[in-house]
Amino acid sequence: MTGMLKCSIPPEALPELSDLKPELLRVDHVNMERNGKKVLENIDFSVRRGDFFAVTGPNGGGKTTLMRIILGLLKPTSGSVIFNQKRMRIGYLPQKSRVDSRFPISVREAVASGLLGVEGVDRSELQCRVAEMLRLVDLTEHAEKAFGALSGGQQQRVLLARAIISRPELLVLDEPLSYVDKRFEQRIYGIVKDLSATTTILLVSHEITTIAEMANRHIIIDRTLTECRSARHFARMDWA
Repeated sequence: MTGMLKCSIPPEALPELSDLKPELLRVDHVNMERNGKKVLENIDFSVRRGDFFAVTGPNGGGKTTLMRIILGLLKPTSGSVIFNQKRMRIGYLPQKSRVDSRFPISVREAVASGLLGVEGVDRSELQCRVAEMLRLVDLTEHAEKAFGALSGGQQQRVLLARAIISRPELLVLDEPLSYVDKRFEQRIYGIVKDLSATTTILLVSHEITTIAEMANRHIIIDRTLTECRSARHFARMDWA
């Protein structure tokens, strides 16, 4: 495995501006082992309201595992994730490889499923929000198609719409640019930038250059955690 992403200036050179914001959640000394192998070791950091995290690291470094632990989808071997409010709207775009595209559901139904469990949304508002999301990801004409009949890039756009339809307070995006073409990649950057004004975001991506311009925090996950607090980042993207 090769690859490197490190700060261009020492971490202590810049103040941590996010310390001024209220804490939304804390990842408290999380460790994860699988088949006797350490996947994550002593991961400890806080997420503050309004933060935009760029999460990078090599393949197999534990980025997706960490996101799934934060979401409560995996239980760590030790440590915990502590949320500072009881109820929170959370949006999640998983890696497409974790989604069963054979599931018999239409595009419209897939997007609408992002509102399951959200209180105060009647049928009229649900229909309005679904229509809004389909326009946002340019899939209105595919609304009644089966999710599995779409291309990989179109499926990724459906999953993005599903993740943000609830207007989440916390949004976790795991490689949101996977499978999408360059034209829609730019659209995703715009969507994420707009969301960052009102939403706390954890975004896993190898495309750090553009993301870093929007993010206010950058963590590197390679079993352990390194937080880069420089204004600029040096990246060599030859991870494999």
